[in-house]
Amino acid sequence: MHSPHDGLRHGRSVRQGYRGVTRGLALDLGSSRTRAWVPGLGIVTDADAESTDDPQGARGHGRPVRRGRIVDRESCGRILSRIADTALGTDRSETLIVLSHPVLAGPEHRAEARELLAALGPTSVIVLNSARAAAACGGPQDGGPLLVVDIGAELTEVTLLVDGMVRDAREAETGLSDLGPAEPPTPVVRTALDMIMEMWQQDRHGAVLGALRKGPLLAGGGALRPDITNRIAVRLGVPVRLADDPATTVVRGAGLILSSALRHAAAAPALPGPAR
Repeated sequence: MHSPHDGLRHGRSVRQGYRGVTRGLALDLGSSRTRAWVPGLGIVTDADAESTDDPQGARGHGRPVRRGRIVDRESCGRILSRIADTALGTDRSETLIVLSHPVLAGPEHRAEARELLAALGPTSVIVLNSARAAAACGGPQDGGPLLVVDIGAELTEVTLLVDGMVRDAREAETGLSDLGPAEPPTPVVRTALDMIMEMWQQDRHGAVLGALRKGPLLAGGGALRPDITNRIAVRLGVPVRLADDPATTVVRGAGLILSSALRHAAAAPALPGPAR
């Protein structure tokens, strides 16, 4: 079993942890696309992850994120800096940045992501797993078990959430970019189904079965392909859930969590001043 590693774990109070923030930015650093979301504006960046548009003309060599992990820190930092400049301006005081990461990203990746965000100068940072972000956008809000199947360009993840917390997770370093131009999606579908069945077989509490009865939530670029979604539904024998525009489900979910944090921060009582 795997626990989430985000800024709101263990019931951390948004009112206490993010007091004073008034603006924000949500980010999804994918292996093929970099997406950014701003409250009131929606998605403001949806660009090829290899493009940095550095003011000095420097460009990264290859993609800075591969298989869901940061592999080129310098290029990734330039991308984040450019997005932050555009979305938040050069003064990042009173800002909150939310960044999603793969569910099974290790502590080294999460620490590196936090360092890159801290270098941008925000007041506070939330780093949360992509399954929780997807659930915030496209999942039912009943608090019960939910199975999130995220099929991206270079990574496929299956995550079981119970009451919003990660109960179990699987990932495979395979995705849409591994398919040939005319190749059917059989390898990707088989990978996702194998992970679901393995999770089901090892579940002793019936949460996976309960999640399947609701219908798994499909996210990522793979959820845009009927030849993938239909095969998964037929093989599982259950309907599947599709959020609006599944490719942007994660960044929009991160944006909803950001908006919630900003609302709570605005409603927090002011800290008492020094005694006179």
